[in-house]
Amino acid sequence: MLDVCLLGTGGMMPLPHRALTSLMVRYNGSSILIDCGEGTQVAIKQQGWSFKPIDVICFTHYHADHISGLPGLLLTIGNTDRKEPLLLVGPKRLEKVVNSLRVIAPELPFEIKFKELNEAEEHFEVCGINFDAYRVCHNITCYGYSMSLNRTGRFDADRARSQDIPLPYWNRLQKGETIEADGKIFTPDMVLGPARKGLKVTYCTDTRPTPAIEKYAAGSDLFICEGMYGEEDKIQKAIDHKHMTMYEAAEIAAKADVGEMWLTHYSPSLVKPAQYIDKVREVFPRAYAAKDRTERTLVFEEE
Repeated sequence: MLDVCLLGTGGMMPLPHRALTSLMVRYNGSSILIDCGEGTQVAIKQQGWSFKPIDVICFTHYHADHISGLPGLLLTIGNTDRKEPLLLVGPKRLEKVVNSLRVIAPELPFEIKFKELNEAEEHFEVCGINFDAYRVCHNITCYGYSMSLNRTGRFDADRARSQDIPLPYWNRLQKGETIEADGKIFTPDMVLGPARKGLKVTYCTDTRPTPAIEKYAAGSDLFICEGMYGEEDKIQKAIDHKHMTMYEAAEIAAKADVGEMWLTHYSPSLVKPAQYIDKVREVFPRAYAAKDRTERTLVFEEE
């Protein structure tokens, strides 16, 4: 299962009731952040979640509302006696940008590792989660992220017995391991049924609509997407500043056939995002105007 919490939903500047952009996902003892705007630490504390298990921080881009909370967060993680390395992922210049911010957080008890994204689309795996990073359309280089948990087919004990596969190998085969023993090769497909539906979360903000978003959002259980403007007369402003309206986000959600969509990254002028949600649902019925610390636990479908 995946625990998902949208820590902050604000864009550009924080408000008394709205922190800047950040998402936290928990899986199998690890926590992953996407973006780290001002107020991220406070939101984590309010949520009652821990700083020490944060193993990965991904950045969409390097505007201040997406990274300004990083130096303080690094110091706080350091104060948890963390010794394990922390992986940071983001567009080109990641190491340079982070080291500039670390002027005020120079000494940490853990190593920082960097993974810079250089291609339009990149795939990598960390913490047992498959990540797809894809470049979107903002006024600086910016990426969206999809996180997927694959699920193998159900183990078939009768097939294992009929092929005389020794019992001690069953668990290893179920975990995807290929075993060579006594001149024989045993592979997972010999004992596993068809792959079952996994879990998928897609996060995208600070962009105009692009085909890549629909491609990577396709089939997501949860699609978290920028809806900076709810006012219909703000479309030209969205175009000029390379952002999205709520209705454009809903169109992508409908085309990608996602399970549900959370809107986020609201303009400071958008005081009550929920007042537009009925009209958004005319485009995509399973849309929600997320608030800070909106959360959900996603679980595998039972068969």
